[in-house]
Amino acid sequence: MDTRLKKQLEFILEIDKEKNIFRQTHLSGHGRRENDAEHAWHMAIMAYLLQEYSNEPIDVSRVMLMCLIHDVVEIDAGDTYAYDTEGLKTQKAREEAAKERIYSLLPEDQKFNLQAIFDEFEDNLTAEAKFAHAMDNLQPLLLNDSNNGGDWREHQVTSEQVYGRQTKTKEGSQTLFEVTDGLIKANIRKGNIRK
Repeated sequence: MDTRLKKQLEFILEIDKEKNIFRQTHLSGHGRRENDAEHAWHMAIMAYLLQEYSNEPIDVSRVMLMCLIHDVVEIDAGDTYAYDTEGLKTQKAREEAAKERIYSLLPEDQKFNLQAIFDEFEDNLTAEAKFAHAMDNLQPLLLNDSNNGGDWREHQVTSEQVYGRQTKTKEGSQTLFEVTDGLIKANIRKGNIRK
């Protein structure tokens, strides 16, 4: 087996560990907590299905790849809950170290390309990154809503926190933000999100 293929297969096995990183969000219908790989897959499918609602024209295949790789770093860095103020302080440093280790398993050209896509997502400047962030925000929101706000109630999440996170949804899709806004307001009325 040549070195390039060996590196690619090593990376493929390494990212299988993403299936062991569990998030705070539960599956729809009051299921178990979802893992990072399920979250990424769900986002990628959503990006394809909802691409017509992007504020700007996008390369949907790039968005889908962005969705699929954006949380690979959590194999080392762990999942940082969206509303964990202490964890958010160290998230960037943890994820940068993980990005270097994990993507360095690949041949140089693929390492460079995937790190660039990861950085593009993190920088949130392109239309593709903005739409990928909209998916990253909408996906757990839909699951939370399907579970009658159980995760929001458990963590005593406030409307200010939820709206703060959803600003990135608006940057990627005004239409999907309007849907999000309606779901947030409904969950505030139900007492699932604190005022």
